[in-house]
Formats: sequence, C-alpha cells, structure tokens
Amino acid sequence: MSAPSVILRLMERQIIITHHAPDIDAIGAVWILKRFDPQKYADAKLGFVNPGETISLDAAKELGFELHNTTHVDTGLGRFDHHQADKGMQRLSATMLVQEYVSSKNLSLETDEALHIISEYITEIDHFEEIYWPDAGSYRYEFMIHELIRGIEFVDPHNDESQIQFGLTCLDSAYAILTQQVKAKEIIAEKGDEFFIDEVKCLALETRNDDTIKIAQKQGFELVIRKDKKLGNIRIKVRPDSKINLEPLHEAIKAVDKKATWYYHPSGKMLLNGTKKHHNQIPSKLSLGEVIKLAKSSLSNSTQREEKENSDAE
Repeated sequence: MSAPSVILRLMERQIIITHHAPDIDAIGAVWILKRFDPQKYADAKLGFVNPGETISLDAAKELGFELHNTTHVDTGLGRFDHHQADKGMQRLSATMLVQEYVSSKNLSLETDEALHIISEYITEIDHFEEIYWPDAGSYRYEFMIHELIRGIEFVDPHNDESQIQFGLTCLDSAYAILTQQVKAKEIIAEKGDEFFIDEVKCLALETRNDDTIKIAQKQGFELVIRKDKKLGNIRIKVRPDSKINLEPLHEAIKAVDKKATWYYHPSGKMLLNGTKKHHNQIPSKLSLGEVIKLAKSSLSNSTQREEKENSDAE
C-alpha cells in the first residue's frame, strides 16, 4: 500500500466515543455500530470521556483523528445519545437509536428478531424496568450480562477498554444464541412431527439446530427427539417434571443399534447419541421414524404394564 493510501486509510478510520465505565447501553450502541455497519465501524478505535461530554478537537488529534471521523454514543447529546431534555422522558436508549440507524441503512435488519430482542432488553435495563421482573429480588439476575459488566468495575476498576471488550464478547454470544433460538421456533412450527405416547405430548425433528429441544420443552412437549440430518446423531430429552423415564427406551435402542455411541443419563431424562463433549462418538443409523416407533413401544404405560405382568407370571 502506498504512503498516500495509508494516510487516506488512517483519515477514514473512525473513532467511537462513549463514557467511562461503559454500561450495557453504551456497549450495546458500540456493538451494533461495529457489527452491523462494518464498512464504517468494524475497525473503529474506542475513546472515553466523562458522562455527557464530547471529545475535544485537541484530544481527537492526539489520537490521530479529526472530529468528522468521530461518533459519540450514550454521551455528548448528539444523534446517538438520549439524555437531551426532549428525549429524557421518552423510552429510548443509545442502543435503540443506533439500531434504528443501522436498520435505515440495511432494511434486512428491520426483520432481525435477535437484534430487536437485544435492543429491547438493553432499553429495558436502561430504564430500570428489571424491578418489575418476576421474583425481582432473586440472585439469578446478578448473572445477567448487564450485572456482569458492572462487576468488571470492581474486578478491574478504571479499565474502560477491558470493560467494553468484555461486553462486546457477551453481546456477540447473546446474538448467536438468540439467532439460533429464533430459527429453532421456526423449525418447530414448520418441521416438527408431533406425536403422543399415551397422553404425553412429544415432538420429533430432523435438524442441526439443538436449541429446538429446549424451546420445544418450554412450549410444553414432554419428550423431544432430535436427529442431526447431516451427522446422524440423535438426542432425546424429557422435561425434568415429566414422569417418563428413558431407561426402557435405552434398552430397546441398545438391542437394535449396537454400534452407535449412546449415553443414558442416570436421571432418566436424557438419552444422547451426540454431544460436543465427546469427540469420538459413533452416530446412530436409526431413522427418526424408527426411534419414534421404539419410543412409543417402550415408553407406553400399557406396554410397560404388560411386560411387568409377564415378568410376574414367570
């Protein structure tokens, strides 16, 4: 790259300014700019000022930037701040303002449900609405992203860069999970095969999306069978509050699927032929339909009663 090109690139690079000890709203605004307007902000430098302030021309130049290459979020009373007198009483956040900006540039983001969930969650926190959550005094809420970010202020005080990088990683992870879960709901609705064992509502799916299992259980399915259509692995889980025990199904599967690697959890609620924790597992050759048939025959109350009666007679 020629010297003029290097200079031009340096001048084009942006700097994002937010306040010291950045909270979830400041970090959310930065995250959206960097992730969803990458052409302008992917490699943007970060700078910090006191709350409400803007970076001075001299301070910007010290960092190698001009003011026109500077974007303020959650401070400075500009486009991406919501602390002005006319906005202060509105249900806004810096994150929401930035989300609206990137969506105006990329219309596909208007239907990005995972992004909308994150923006709404951060706005909720920024307006202290967590005090209305169910069992609001529970300690489990202290494990949520916004509290962990605040905890950095105690673990590594006055390190704004460390705090914001931690938050960016958390939001990357949350977005990945939410994207999977949004897709999981679509898969359940479009491809889920609902069936019953006696009166127990069950679901079977052929998909790579493992979040479908937990989502389906939250939707009321007591037993869920998922087969990875690419790798062949099968995972079977039962809700913790279900009376179903998977041991009879495990015995039935072992009898016909002897080469595959199956793990039966002692709780009786999980039967797994596929986990990221096991690197040498052999996938099952059973089809989804075959597993459903085995589940119905081995877990039905009538079948188990008949087997018990035969055993007692012997």
